[in-house]
Amino acid sequence: MPLVRIDVIEHRRTSEQLRELADAVQDVMLETFAAPARDRYQIITEHRPGLIIAEDTGLGYTRSEDVVVVQILQQGRDEAQKQAVYRALAERLRERTGLDPQDLIVAVSANTRADWSFGEGQAQFLEGRL
Repeated sequence: MPLVRIDVIEHRRTSEQLRELADAVQDVMLETFAAPARDRYQIITEHRPGLIIAEDTGLGYTRSEDVVVVQILQQGRDEAQKQAVYRALAERLRERTGLDPQDLIVAVSANTRADWSFGEGQAQFLEGRL
């Protein structure tokens, strides 16, 4: 059950384009991270111009105002799966949204089953409900 945050510059995409971006990310979560169907937790945040500062880390990338930052909080994926998700996101977002791969930043972080509550103040994983 990855929790995905997608950060973009406001007014660069329509609501439909944002949904296509989110759908493409979800498809990669299902295919590459083997997330269960209907296991979709995404937060899309639009920021005023100038409030996403994304330099190139010395790699020579030229970022545009179309930059997309994807943060994935997950558990149990190995390095090979993480590398696969980076590649798949770059490819899928280019195909479906036209995003230049230099405008994509992805960060994957891990947590444990004890770190989740899906509602009602319960720890469903720890209580054996999931």
